[in-house]
Amino acid sequence: MRCFVFVFTICLIVSAQIGCSGNAVSNNADSASAVQNVGNHSAAPVPEFTNDAEALAAGGKYLDDGETEKAIEALTQAVKLNPDLAEAHFKLGIAYALIEARADTTAAETPTPNTKSKRSKEIKTNSEKSFEKAVAAYKKVLAGNDDDDASYFNLGLAYNKLNEDEDAAKSLKEAVTLKPDNTEYQTELGSIYIKLAKYPEAVAALKKAIELDASNAKAEELLEKAVAGRKRVSYTSEKKDDKKASKSEPVKEDEEALPDSDTKPNNRDMKLPKPPAPAKSPR
Repeated sequence: MRCFVFVFTICLIVSAQIGCSGNAVSNNADSASAVQNVGNHSAAPVPEFTNDAEALAAGGKYLDDGETEKAIEALTQAVKLNPDLAEAHFKLGIAYALIEARADTTAAETPTPNTKSKRSKEIKTNSEKSFEKAVAAYKKVLAGNDDDDASYFNLGLAYNKLNEDEDAAKSLKEAVTLKPDNTEYQTELGSIYIKLAKYPEAVAALKKAIELDASNAKAEELLEKAVAGRKRVSYTSEKKDDKKASKSEPVKEDEEALPDSDTKPNNRDMKLPKPPAPAKSPR
């Protein structure tokens, strides 16, 4: 009887250990599966969105994560759901610009003979088209609310991407006027002033940006460029002024060519020639 009880107890212990081991294996498998799903998240296809805000948020997330192609897909859905969604157009322009820059870099590294890589100026890139749509959308927003500093700021950025620097400066100036204590606004305004070679204005904006945020490294770097540009322009202007001044000075006349009265000979001091001796008459 005791032998039977002892054997039965051993069987129970072994069964319990096997059960625990099975649960541990199951839990480990579940954990591995979860890790694998997280790792394969980037391989998942872009979902079909029915809400423009969700598509915009997903596109921004893809863009931040470096998944540019998926960002384009999600943001394209966003602008289809809402053609007036300015932010989606702008971020779509950013995504396209990244793809285009990558293509240009590849073309530069692997040139092909007897082919022209320069595109016609008449053909607009996808990024340019998106930034133009962003400009139109932001203008539409501002038509209904001209106190929207963020829209003015983003409009300025869109103009900047299109290299329309004067319009960019005007829009960024509006944003700064509405919200002068925003260091990012001041920094971007200073940056566009540098592009326009308006160095004194750039220095003022960038100093303000640093005053608002002492850790603004971008503003500090731009400020150095603005100060250097201002000195360069000042030096060039001084040289031009010196040249103008030298040209405007009267030419000195030769003093010997036009003698004054003091140097003229005095008639009284001049010796007259002796008259000829009279001829002798013949005897």
